[in-house]
Amino acid sequence: MLAGTWAPRPMEARAAAYLGKSTKRWQKRLIAEIVSANGAGYPPSPAALADRLLASSHFDRAVAIVLRQKTPPPMVLDPPAFAPAPAFAAMHPPRIETIGDLATWLEIPIARLDWLADEKRQHSRANLPILQHYHYRFVPKSSGAPRLIEAPKAQLKALQRRILVEILDLAPVHPRAHGFVRGRSCLTGAQVHAGEQLVVCADLRDFFPSIRAARIHGLFRSFGYPTAVARALTGLCTTSTPRSIFQRIDEGQQFDWFTRRRYSAPHLPQGAPTSPALANLCAWRFDQRCDGLARALGGSYTRYADDLTFSGDAAFAARTSRLIAALGKIIGEEGFAINESKTRLMRRARPQRVTGIVVNDHVNVPRRGYDELKALLHNCCKHGPASQNRDRRTDFRAHLDGRVGWVEQVNPNRGAKLRTAFDAISWS
Repeated sequence: MLAGTWAPRPMEARAAAYLGKSTKRWQKRLIAEIVSANGAGYPPSPAALADRLLASSHFDRAVAIVLRQKTPPPMVLDPPAFAPAPAFAAMHPPRIETIGDLATWLEIPIARLDWLADEKRQHSRANLPILQHYHYRFVPKSSGAPRLIEAPKAQLKALQRRILVEILDLAPVHPRAHGFVRGRSCLTGAQVHAGEQLVVCADLRDFFPSIRAARIHGLFRSFGYPTAVARALTGLCTTSTPRSIFQRIDEGQQFDWFTRRRYSAPHLPQGAPTSPALANLCAWRFDQRCDGLARALGGSYTRYADDLTFSGDAAFAARTSRLIAALGKIIGEEGFAINESKTRLMRRARPQRVTGIVVNDHVNVPRRGYDELKALLHNCCKHGPASQNRDRRTDFRAHLDGRVGWVEQVNPNRGAKLRTAFDAISWS
């Protein structure tokens, strides 16, 4: 049933080839019942299909007929076929139907694939860095526990990049998602909210760790990959953080019990090249619901990674309490949590910032940041760049060039002035 097109007639033909035509009437009823019960858009896993077969009222009759046949049915089955859900039928990713196919596509031995995919989650019990698939680094935040960066080691990172480029980049991303999407950025997201009466910003807590392996597995299944292949791809793109990692930080910065439990379960690692794309795809329904909420209240919505932004006119501003209440409900139902301390309501009378960009009348850089960069470039011209490199950056010139380039994107006029000052610096 799984070795070809998931539709009644092709399935009946394949079943008859294995079991014989004498059971065709019962097969037809059985297959019709199984297909009608499947609502995922793609075939079920072998285990789920077996449960449905055993529970069917037609199965015992079909078995009795097969057992009376002189020739037993073949015991070696063809592997499940590549079968994408209708929403992803136009993607055309690599057709990978077995673990052997996946190892061949990734150009690694099956044993190596099994170790890196870590389906038994032995990695979570590895205390020695040499046995761990990730490098771990804690980045301090302005408040609360630090952010944990889980960066894959070289070979796993190379495999993840291939999965990203040849599979994930083919999938459509919701139009309201502006983070980590080709042709979109925090600037394009901010432009949606320019000139509005009220801007509401909210933040999702522990965005990447909140996305569990079950979601990732379901996504790969909907792309068309059979259960075994989807499970291996999920293992390559998710991780379970070893407990020993949390012993590296001070007691005052410890993660709470819920956060540590979230990291100990298989999740998207913040630091893997595949995580942003997978997070965007898993958040499709979330974005759909938030966009619908914004439209129902007369406003607009965008998301940049874990930053949610809503905006609208005076009528939208009058419905703020409804927005906050409904948003909290959507966030909880979609498996996320809101960071209440970072929820901001910004009216036109004060600076409105979306992902660091001012949007009161049009997109612009914050005045204070512009003035500080202008003064820094002036001092570099006057006293030399070495005297201004107080953070001892290894490539101070590239650092300043990037900051000036960012202003050029947001505000070309101001950026041109800064570029003139940058070009006047003597770097010899």
